Amino acid sequence: MAASGAGSPARLVQYVVVRSDLVHKLSWPLGAVITQACHAATAAIHLHYEEPDTQQYLSELDSMHKVVLAAPDEAALSGLSENLTQAGVLHKLWIEQPENIPTCLALKPYAKETVQPLLRKFKLFK
Repeated sequence: MAASGAGSPARLVQYVVVRSDLVHKLSWPLGAVITQACHAATAAIHLHYEEPDTQQYLSELDSMHKVVLAAPDEAALSGLSENLTQAGVLHKLWIEQPENIPTCLALKPYAKETVQPLLRKFKLFK
């Protein structure tokens, strides 16, 4: 991953992108949506546990940094997942079972400047 400055390590961030329509249009309880984000973040860490950035991120347990963004709907979330896959960005698209509904995705920890351009159109989840 790219370093943020000469001699200083890059700030590692785990991005989580959640469908905002689940709360605002489909009336899912907020707790259920937060649970989806937790599932995706945990799964992304598990799937990419051996990656050096994941290990560094976990070694700084008390200073983990996550950013939760909003995708307006399923199409936007699925499109983002496809774009991330094409760009070689490791992530987990969480699909709630047994309903088979894509609810959110989480990237493995990355240097912020590495992945932020791919996420620029998504705003903070509110």
